[in-house]
Amino acid sequence: MKKVFPHILTSLITIVVVFSGIFLYDIFNKKSCCVMSNSDYSNVNITEADTIKTSVKKVYDSVVLIETYNGQTISGTGTGFVYKKDDKNGYILTNYHVVENSKSIKVTFTDGKTYDTTLLGYDEYYDVAVLSVDANSVISVATIGSSEKAEVGDTVFTVGSPLGSSYMGTVTKGIISGKDRQVSVTINNSSYIMEVLQTDAAVNPGNSGGPLVNINGEVIGITSMKLVENQIEGMGFTIPIELVMSCTDTLEKGEKIERPYLGVETSSIDNRFYLRRYNINIPDEVTFGAVIVNVVSNSPASNAGLKSGDVIVTIDDVEITDSTYLKYNLYKHKIGDKVKVKYYRDGKINETVVTLSKLDS
Repeated sequence: MKKVFPHILTSLITIVVVFSGIFLYDIFNKKSCCVMSNSDYSNVNITEADTIKTSVKKVYDSVVLIETYNGQTISGTGTGFVYKKDDKNGYILTNYHVVENSKSIKVTFTDGKTYDTTLLGYDEYYDVAVLSVDANSVISVATIGSSEKAEVGDTVFTVGSPLGSSYMGTVTKGIISGKDRQVSVTINNSSYIMEVLQTDAAVNPGNSGGPLVNINGEVIGITSMKLVENQIEGMGFTIPIELVMSCTDTLEKGEKIERPYLGVETSSIDNRFYLRRYNINIPDEVTFGAVIVNVVSNSPASNAGLKSGDVIVTIDDVEITDSTYLKYNLYKHKIGDKVKVKYYRDGKINETVVTLSKLDS
């Protein structure tokens, strides 16, 4: 009996410990369940880590729906945003192609109120227009940021009116897919190169003229176009805000943007049929450049000795691949600038200096 008793005692102690543990676990488990099911449950907060709603709110009320009219009929729609306000007027930026050829323009703010506007000025090359509206109608003014500080991969979003008034205030989110992209646009049957930002944020008809906004709620570009082909998806383009803001003071006054004038009509190397019309034959070894087919008398080009048949190959040592890139690089300069031009003539490369002027000088 003495040998068995310690074993019995040990077993009893073990049973007591086990049942005590089960009992305590059950108590705490029920208490925990009660805590999660009582009224305190409503105090639990759920936080969305990647929301952009604060940034959207910052810019949202500055964005407007633009409707253009010919008579009483709506001829087109687009988007714009208020970038400035003074005692009398609010100033709205949009694309020129949104308001082009319109007889009258109305804007609708996020409060649903619609107002007449005045087209103050526009620039076809930059595809920018400035409208004014009564200052009392303005709800909010957008904060202007910097596209130069933006990097590929940064989160961005657009606010606009795709497909018109039914979808006014649509927000689409994406990233900056590329910077310093060069895309070709046609204006009055002439091709130009524009330097733009690329984004994969959804851009549709009606978004034109709206803001591209960074994660801080600052406008860094104006939505201008979308590359639309059956096999391409998610490639939108915006004009850098620095380029736009550089001309707003001029456009607000109704003045035109003056660009440097060279005084030549050019063609690309590969346009052989066109060149034959001017009896210009380009040797096979010349594979790039802008071919001069006509020089205006008393122009900067003629004063610098350039002639029909010359092939411009560089401006200030920047290679000119064709006529489109000639205009692109020319427009980077200012009126009065002296530029070094290298050109091909009679089997060799020559060099001259051209002083750029205004078109009407």
